[in-house]
Amino acid sequence: MRKEFRTVLAVLLLSAAVAPHAAATASRDTKNPKDEPTTPAKLSKEVRHQLLMLPWYSVFDNLAYQVDGDKVTLSGQVTRPVLKSDAEASVKNLEGGTFIVSNIEVLPVSFMDDQLRRALFRSIYGQSGLSRYAVQAVPSIHIIVKNGNVTLEGVVDNEADKNLANLRANQVPNVFSVKNNLVVAGDGK
Repeated sequence: MRKEFRTVLAVLLLSAAVAPHAAATASRDTKNPKDEPTTPAKLSKEVRHQLLMLPWYSVFDNLAYQVDGDKVTLSGQVTRPVLKSDAEASVKNLEGGTFIVSNIEVLPVSFMDDQLRRALFRSIYGQSGLSRYAVQAVPSIHIIVKNGNVTLEGVVDNEADKNLANLRANQVPNVFSVKNNLVVAGDGK
């Protein structure tokens, strides 16, 4: 019994002697993320990730952002008010994004616009040529419909895809106008 008591006592004394050294080493080796300044590039990457992970974000919504120091400006159009509030909340919780400006527009509820969205989706993504853009979690061509006016937002691989999306959107009945804001990847715009 004495031998076991001595062993336990020895282990406790050794652990007490080693613990401060281990704690000091651990505090030196691990960096606290709050101690590091957040760079605009890192903040921009985090904002993009948070916006893409929103559960209600779809092909019929367009979310954009701009980072200027610690100020994040959100813009775009959404079909659901909950998406606007979710986007604001997710960016507000990021480290380094201390000042949020929200210019996100909630599109009006319209049965005709909903029908146009479905028809435009089938027209743009339903045939070969542009269907490869539809296989992503959030397709890269966003279809924004407001009172019968259509805006195409996003990124495509080449100028031919940009023109094809514009052509297919213009062929849908009951569309008043089409504004093509698609950007060709690698153009540097």
